[in-house]
Amino acid sequence: MIRFEAMVNGEQLIAEIEPHEALTEVLRRCGLYGTKRGCESGDCGTCAVLVDGTLVASCTLLAVQANGHEITTIEGLARGREPSAVQQAYIDTGAVQCGFCTPGMVMATHALLSRNPDPTEADARQALAGHLCRCTGYIKPIDAVMAAAALVRAEKEAAGE
Repeated sequence: MIRFEAMVNGEQLIAEIEPHEALTEVLRRCGLYGTKRGCESGDCGTCAVLVDGTLVASCTLLAVQANGHEITTIEGLARGREPSAVQQAYIDTGAVQCGFCTPGMVMATHALLSRNPDPTEADARQALAGHLCRCTGYIKPIDAVMAAAALVRAEKEAAGE
């Protein structure tokens, strides 16, 4: 067993892990069920999280590789009990269907808007490339990215940023 320590969603997480465990498994074992198991090969995007602000497939990242780093999961985006602007945009546009792929898409959208607050539709499509969804047909998630960008810009303007 190896001692795992990381800042997860702004809080210190300490766990005993096996050297071969994927980050997805450790997060879920620690109660962060928003990070979904999908393909377990990095192809579907369902398990996407941020590690030091970079979007990663947590199923292909060994937890030991994230040891000592800052990790953000879908649970860490909310503002208290209120959804983040990105989460709200997914709700408002109807981009949440069964909800299985949604956490990964939301994390990808958050990552995109962190580096590009005014994306084009092409940017949105690129950000969601590799996120598989059987329910929405991909139009509503693209709409959600664009709506989220407008919400984030409005929040920044209201805050005087």
